[in-house]
Amino acid sequence: MQAEALTAIKFDANGLVPAIAQQHDTGEVLMMAWMNRESVAETLATQRVCYYSRSRGGLWRKGETSGQTQHLKELRVDCDGDTLLLLVHQDGVACHTGRRNCFFRAVRDGELVEIAAPEISPEALYGKPHAHG
Repeated sequence: MQAEALTAIKFDANGLVPAIAQQHDTGEVLMMAWMNRESVAETLATQRVCYYSRSRGGLWRKGETSGQTQHLKELRVDCDGDTLLLLVHQDGVACHTGRRNCFFRAVRDGELVEIAAPEISPEALYGKPHAHG
């Protein structure tokens, strides 16, 4: 059924589709990244989440550098076929900043405030300062 799933997805002019990763059991929204046809196919085949890195111009196997992997529980396609929801089990932190999720800033009283501190330093995750993939 992988071919049927791929047919249902409407990739944009660059061959990409936005994918939102959500912790399967708590509902926590972890991150948003891009996927292409190849990364969706690999994710479905291996059950380990693989994205497409626009900055690197290639596949980005979540956790291949940091060890903070995402294991696919279910892939959902929205009503228009142009956005994916990945229900995952996140090992460790999802954000390259060392936070559990990428949504650690909130607008409160008109100001942008940090609402979550890093759980681990990026240097500990990557061995050097890291730019998001």
